[in-house]
Amino acid sequence: MPRRATTDSPLLFDLPEGPDFLMELAARKAGQWPVAGADEAGRGPLAGPVVAAAVILDPERIPDGLHDSKQLTAAKRTILFEAILKTATVAVASSSARRIDTTDIRKASLDAMRRAVSALPIRPGLVLTDGLDVPPGLCCDGRAVVKGDARVLSIAAASIVAKVVRDRMMTCAETTFPDYGFSAHAGYATERHRDAIGQFGPCALHRMSFRPLRAGEVD
Repeated sequence: MPRRATTDSPLLFDLPEGPDFLMELAARKAGQWPVAGADEAGRGPLAGPVVAAAVILDPERIPDGLHDSKQLTAAKRTILFEAILKTATVAVASSSARRIDTTDIRKASLDAMRRAVSALPIRPGLVLTDGLDVPPGLCCDGRAVVKGDARVLSIAAASIVAKVVRDRMMTCAETTFPDYGFSAHAGYATERHRDAIGQFGPCALHRMSFRPLRAGEVD
């Protein structure tokens, strides 16, 4: 079973203005090195995969401006994505809509994070994950950090990579499924997307276990 964070709650203190490298440095001092940050993108959409990234930052070459991907513009994310790929060790994995439907979004997200970490060419000594859960089956110790993408630079970097990769996947998906406008909304439940489902029905990328698809409420 995934382990859950019990003491690392942001409700106990004010969040910093931006993420820092303090947790990574503390882990290095404790002999847990290198440290990988892991995060996912795409838990909420009605369509498409959930994408996870694992990133090991080089302490000497951390790109300026790393933050929770949700706090950044698309243009800024793209710039930082390229900088991360040039300076850090990165791996990505995804879980498809089919996997999400056969398990659930939480399990599919955690499994994608585990596979992203396993795909790193360097085995980390510690993985810091965003949220409440440490993925089961990691190759090393893991620690869940609530609001980690806003607090920990390695997790912030992973959030950017996961978001950019997923957005690009959904843009490419529009070539195969042009009726749904995936490049505009990345599979989220916008009015345009819901109208398209009502008109054309769901496609192979849709998560049939998600409401309103599961309940047949889109018409």
